[in-house]
Formats: sequence, C-alpha cells, structure tokens
Amino acid sequence: MQQRTWVVSYIFLDWLSGLIAWSVFFYLRKIWIEKVAFKWDENFIIGIAVVPFLWLLLYFVQGTYVEMRRMFRLKILNLTLIATIIGSILLFFGLILDDTVNSYQDYYQSFLLVFGIHFFVAGTSRIFLTTLLVKHIRKPGNGFKTLILGGNEKACGLYKELTQLTKNSNYVVGYCDLNGIDFQLSEYVPNLGDLKVLEEVIEKQQIEEVIIAIESSDHGRLRKLISRINDGKVKIKILPDMFEILSGSTKMSNIYGALLMEVSTEVMPFWQQTIKRFLDLFISFIAIVLLTPLYVFSAIAVKLSSPGPIFYLQERVGLNGKTFKIIKFRTMYVNAEAKGPQLSSAHDPRITPIGRFMRKTRLDEFPQFLNVIIGQMSLVGPRPERQFYIDQIIEVEPQYLHLTRVRPGITSWGQVKFGYAENVEQMLERMKFDLLYLKNRSLALDFKIMFYTVIIIFKAKGK
Repeated sequence: MQQRTWVVSYIFLDWLSGLIAWSVFFYLRKIWIEKVAFKWDENFIIGIAVVPFLWLLLYFVQGTYVEMRRMFRLKILNLTLIATIIGSILLFFGLILDDTVNSYQDYYQSFLLVFGIHFFVAGTSRIFLTTLLVKHIRKPGNGFKTLILGGNEKACGLYKELTQLTKNSNYVVGYCDLNGIDFQLSEYVPNLGDLKVLEEVIEKQQIEEVIIAIESSDHGRLRKLISRINDGKVKIKILPDMFEILSGSTKMSNIYGALLMEVSTEVMPFWQQTIKRFLDLFISFIAIVLLTPLYVFSAIAVKLSSPGPIFYLQERVGLNGKTFKIIKFRTMYVNAEAKGPQLSSAHDPRITPIGRFMRKTRLDEFPQFLNVIIGQMSLVGPRPERQFYIDQIIEVEPQYLHLTRVRPGITSWGQVKFGYAENVEQMLERMKFDLLYLKNRSLALDFKIMFYTVIIIFKAKGK
C-alpha cells in the first residue's frame, strides 16, 4: 500500500470515529445527564454532519496525515490524546456550554463524557490501523527505500545490523562508494555508482532514507554530503561517535533500531507551518487592501521619478530551487543592468531619488504581498537571490543551498540585521543570519522579525 492509500484509510477511519463518538455522546448525554428520551432532532443531525469534519481539520493542522507511513503506535496515541483534549475543549465551549442544565456538575460530566468516548473510539481505531501499517512496513521489500553511502567494513557491519533486526523498517536497495576504493558492501547489495551520480541515484531509485557510513566526527565530509542530499524529503542518518553518545547529544526514539542519529532538517512543527501559511495569506490580503492608497502614491512617485515601468520583475530562486518572478516597485533607471547582473551600493548612481527613499523604508518590497498570496514567498524567510549570485556563493559556502528548502520571505533575519548586500562577501555575512533563522524557525521568531521590520520602515533606516 502506498502513502496515499494509508492517508485515505486514516482519514476515513477518523471521520467514522468522529461520527460514532459524537453519536454515542449525544445519546448518553440525553439519557444519563439530561434524563430525557433520545430523538433525532435538528441538533443531532447538525452534530453528526459537522463534528467529524472538525476532528479531521484538527488532525490535519496537527500534521497527522503528513508522512503517514512513518507513523507508529506511541506517536499516534500521543497525537490522539492531544487532539482529543483540544477538540473536547472546543466542542464544550462551542456546542455544549449554552445547553440548559440542572447544575454545573452536568457540564463537568458532559466534558468528561465527550473526551472519554472520543479518545476511546478514535484511539482504538487508530491503534488498530497503525498496527497494520507497522506490520506492513516491516515485511521484506515494503520498508523505506534506503541508500548507504560507503562500501567499507563499517558499511558492511551496518548493513548486517539492519538486516538482523527483527523489527527492521529499512529496505536497502544499494550503496554509493565514497572513495572509489572500498567495495566490500558489493557482496550484499549492488553498487549504484559513486558520489558523482548521487542525486541521480536518489531520484531514480526513489530513495526515502540515506545512511552515511562515516563517523559523525568527520565534519567536513558530512557537511558537504548533507548539503547535497538535504532536500526536505529524504531522511538522513549518520553514525554517532562516542562523544555524542556520552554527552547526550544523540537523540533516539526507536528502541529496536540500529544505533543511528537522524539529521533533523525540520525545526518548525507542522501545526506552526500551517498557522504560518494561514497568517501569510491573511496578513498579505489585509495589507493589499489597507495599503491601496500607499500603492497608488508609490506608483505615481515611481512614474514621475524617471521614464519606465512602475513595477520591476526579476527572476529569483525560490522554494526547492524553483525560479519565480519577484515583484518590486522600480527603484532604478531603466537598463540599469545593461552590462550584466550588478548589486547595488549605498551611493549607486543607478538608483533614482525616490527609489533611494523607497529602499530605506522598504516600500519597494510591498508588491511582494502578491508573491506571498500566489505561494512563491512567505512574509518571513531567507531573501531570494538570483542564480548568478547563488552559483558564486555555493563555491565558497555550499550550506547556502539549505536556504532554498523553505519559502523565501519579504523580510528576513538577515535583512533586518544586515540589509541589502553590496557584494558576494556581504551576501555570505547576511547568509549567517538566514541560516540561524533556518535552524531556529518558529512563529515567535517570525513575529520578532516582522516587528523589527516595521520599526525599520517607520524609521526609514533600511540599508
């Protein structure tokens, strides 16, 4: 069964559980708490039509249906418990609190009843389906397609450890050699090539996990390999060294798994990602409506400042390396880059007088709210660059590619701390702040960055 099949199965079972739990709760509340005869009234019909979908919405925001094949029993039970607590509170205040009751004790009983019934019904059904899922994944050939990097004795030992596990979820399809010398692993699995064709192998073989069979203390090689593999889709695992084990920096949750450390690439929980995207759309829409007079004023100012179009469209690299056209108010004279790509400086003669003011106040960036609504950008994220400069940056610092794993932003930590970069060296300096943002993403940090961006706009101190 594929990922989509499992997702559909969970969604249907969750909907059915929500339907059964609410029906049982409604019936028991009538005869036990309200002590009246049960009947199919309007409230019951509305409840069974709406409540199950509210549970599905809550599960979705929680991230339950993301990477469904990696679900396990303890995780699904924990997610169900948290969702049931939140959902029961919402149902209590939304549908139960306004009911006529004999005493406040009836409210407490109603809350405990809706919580207990839903947790039992949903938890039992989800544990049952997750048990089937786990058994399916552990069958030979059904596990996560895994590629081992390295073909030495260490890689062989790792392969043997994986295959001897009674509860193994990895299906090793082959390996890529790291140095053109060690091919011992060919005795067990095929050699799929060397590092030159690594990305091609991962795509062709539909690899889901990559295990790097070198010590994690070899930071230089690890950093380069992880930079190449880390696309947000493939799980990366490495061998922890003894220092990491003793210091407690190695985090593991799989009791039966091999001694491997997963490289965590996503620091923002799914529910925060969902809220972040909702806020992107909501704030951008409100901003476009409320700032219409400012847009009109800026458009007139740009048109009067110099001959040429009002808006300037430029190709930038966005999420997952895909290019898009960023929208800005034009701040330079026409044909400012007739001699090729050039970064602006503090006293750049190509910038118009009004353009200089718009850059200081960030007014030139305001049309990018449309990029946000389209889905090409976010309110907060690493600033997108042109491929011309990205090629120069990654020659010095390959980690820059990590910044393309998230949506670029109208503003960023680097933009607030550093401002516009005038050369590649300054881009590298600004990149440090954007990498810090990438490793510390949260809604709280986004709000801080937006707050300081607003201050820069009103003080007109943008660089």
